[in-house]
Amino acid sequence: MDLNIVWFILIAVLYVGFFFLEGFDFGVGMLLPFLGKNDSERRAIINTIGPHWDGNEVWLITAGGATFAAFPRWYATMFSGFYPALFLLLFALIVRGVSFEFRSKIAALKWRSFWDWAVAIASFLAAFLLGVAFANLAKGVPIDAKMTYTGTFWTLLNPYGLIGGFSNAAGFLLIGAIFLSLKTSGELAERAHAAARRLWYPAVILIFALLVTTYFYTDILVHLGVDPGVIPIAAFAALLLTGYFIYRNRNGWAFAMMGTHLALTLVSCFRIMFPRVMISSTDPAFSLTIYNASSSPYTLGVMSIIALIFVPVVLAYQIWTYWVFRKRVGSDPEKLTY
Repeated sequence: MDLNIVWFILIAVLYVGFFFLEGFDFGVGMLLPFLGKNDSERRAIINTIGPHWDGNEVWLITAGGATFAAFPRWYATMFSGFYPALFLLLFALIVRGVSFEFRSKIAALKWRSFWDWAVAIASFLAAFLLGVAFANLAKGVPIDAKMTYTGTFWTLLNPYGLIGGFSNAAGFLLIGAIFLSLKTSGELAERAHAAARRLWYPAVILIFALLVTTYFYTDILVHLGVDPGVIPIAAFAALLLTGYFIYRNRNGWAFAMMGTHLALTLVSCFRIMFPRVMISSTDPAFSLTIYNASSSPYTLGVMSIIALIFVPVVLAYQIWTYWVFRKRVGSDPEKLTY
């Protein structure tokens, strides 16, 4: 296995980590104004992700930085071609972060309600845009012989991209509800569990639609064959098991299964792409691969040494933070930070 393959896998792992961690994070944000019936409950909801949301976003920044360093032509084509979509994603992330901090500055209910809805809308927009982006990476986008994206923002909003966006948002909503059922207590936890039961059905429908349309909009039949392998099948099985555990009131297992589903779904996307990093719908010969879009072997070698040193440190730190803040969050205003 050469370093080009290793760095393709590492970047995939970074995006998988981001989708899992930020998945329930965005889901909690989308559910905020719906599950929180008063200010104390909404504060409790925000406090479940308060110690983690900014750290979770680091995975996206690291994935973008690793893409720039390991595959600069991939970074250049994707970030220039997807610029409007990525600008909207960045805007949503900024609004979301600002909203968490601003809502507590003034005690007026209208002020806090405004920022709560800003959190929900920004979380949905970010989840939707991420789904659209990765659906288009699997589908392919117009790229010419100069590795230049020749489409527009509206090119990305094709039927498959929209299905990817809505199914991703549905998956994030579901895991967010499960997370809240684990991290809150009392009536709020019961409300979150009931929401998870309701959200499981539309999530299954939308994700199944994504699975079916993948055979029509991507080259999976040519690239992987009719049988896509065990990973996509396991991803859908994990989604079904999520519903089983939700209805058995085994929320810990439901959370693990839904996290597994999100991770394996993204792995399936990268399997469709490999060894390409951006698929050209104009001409397959114009596609960017892990070889024609990569940095020099020396650069990849130096980066590998740095990754071996610092990635375990980052993982250990993030695991430690989740362990420290593992307890349930109550609705007592005196014990809430946000």
